[in-house]
Amino acid sequence: MSKTATLYRMDMENHTCPYGLKSKWLLESKGYTVEDHTLDNRAETDAFKEKHGVKTTPQAWIGDERIGGYTDLRAHFGNPVNKDGTSYWPVAVLFMMTALMALGGAFVATGEALSILSAEWFVSFSMCVLAYLKLRDIESFSTMFLNYDLLAKRWVPYGYIYPWAEGLAGVLMTAHVLNIVSIPVALFIGTIGAVSVFKAVYIDKRELKCACVGGDSNVPLGFISLTENLFMVGMAVWMLVKPAIL
Repeated sequence: MSKTATLYRMDMENHTCPYGLKSKWLLESKGYTVEDHTLDNRAETDAFKEKHGVKTTPQAWIGDERIGGYTDLRAHFGNPVNKDGTSYWPVAVLFMMTALMALGGAFVATGEALSILSAEWFVSFSMCVLAYLKLRDIESFSTMFLNYDLLAKRWVPYGYIYPWAEGLAGVLMTAHVLNIVSIPVALFIGTIGAVSVFKAVYIDKRELKCACVGGDSNVPLGFISLTENLFMVGMAVWMLVKPAIL
């Protein structure tokens, strides 16, 4: 039996609604034949909204049942859009990408993907990318950072300095230069960060969002946040003892 759906979406000369296109694709991916109605101008769109008593487009019907817009369709098919909840996904994706970058870079540099260099670059690349995400909106980052960082609470400017310091240490560690600068910087900010996160999460039992990927983050403060700081501490210690080992 054929499954059919009806969709009304904006497709004007200067604006094609992206959610309308996503709604059409979603319905078709679920096996529906879509009766696609485009709203070609503002007057037509406003008349449609008034007729059906809705505030937004697109609007989809499956049979005689109005489902709603794209997020409603997602929910209808059992995959709701989670806008307000917390998720480790942003940090997980970041670490996956920096790991692949490190493997690729090390392979080009040494002919071996898995090596001490790829491990070092994984940490330093992650530091650089995390610093960039914080610096996109340093005001929002510093505000969220003040919720839990012990030094920033005592000295507000540290919230503005932190991402620059993380980025500087990451760049220097990537290049393997000026260890006299990168090691103490990473050790300092990593230690304070680790202690701050541990206190907030495991001692005070606070439920906070982490500023690690920027001030608009929905990443919960917890083990992943602690990992960022432990990576920095571990990298600093490794760079310190590496000459004596290798």
